[in-house]
Amino acid sequence: MAEVEIKQENLVYSKSNLILDNVMHYCPGCSHGTVHKLIAEVIEEMGIQSKTVAVSPVGCAVFAYNYIDVDWIEAAHGRACAVATAVKRLHPENLVFTYQGDGDLSAIGTAESIHAAARGENIVAVYINNAIYGMTGGQMAPTTLLGMKTATTPYGRDPRLNGYPYKIAEMMAHLDGATYITRQSVHTPANVRKCKKAIRKAFENSLAGKGFSLVEVVATCNSGWKLSPVASNKWLEENMLPFYQLGDIKDVK
Repeated sequence: MAEVEIKQENLVYSKSNLILDNVMHYCPGCSHGTVHKLIAEVIEEMGIQSKTVAVSPVGCAVFAYNYIDVDWIEAAHGRACAVATAVKRLHPENLVFTYQGDGDLSAIGTAESIHAAARGENIVAVYINNAIYGMTGGQMAPTTLLGMKTATTPYGRDPRLNGYPYKIAEMMAHLDGATYITRQSVHTPANVRKCKKAIRKAFENSLAGKGFSLVEVVATCNSGWKLSPVASNKWLEENMLPFYQLGDIKDVK
């Protein structure tokens, strides 16, 4: 049998040029770093670095401007969607997105987030849901699961005392101004690819003026959950995903 010579290009994986060289402050195993990577890659691949404005508020996401090389504005706690609304209306040609945690977007920022979606603002909210307040000590968040132990629910979240967790993505899906609502994760390579695709779609919809988009990422917080990174991914699969089911929730063509 004749030998067949197979020539293969030298393919070298490298980080996006938009990721700065600053050392990230996130805990090892945290999902934030992976989502940062995906956002940077999408912006670079779309060639829109010079026309991107991002808004980060308070919480673990507060220092996102240290890691992704686009124009950033820091908003007051929960007010990112309001700030993003102003920027997009003043500069409609730009991609404007927020980067928020669940304690921000779905707690103190519920009103701003819901009404931005209801108005159909052409912005994207990237929403990291790890079911806990990660930066301030691991307290219960609106997204904390029933029975889940936190610093403020040491015996587990009790609905009689603490109420029930809620899904802001499903709430937004009922609003006419919300056109793309999706829930993803980054705990496996396959899910990382799906999440990147969702982020790009949301960004493209925004630039096309199609209305409000939310990309929720069900994430880990191994420090707040008191688990190793590996155990956190398993806990996410077994506990978070049955309640926060992945996939597109609303997609208006």
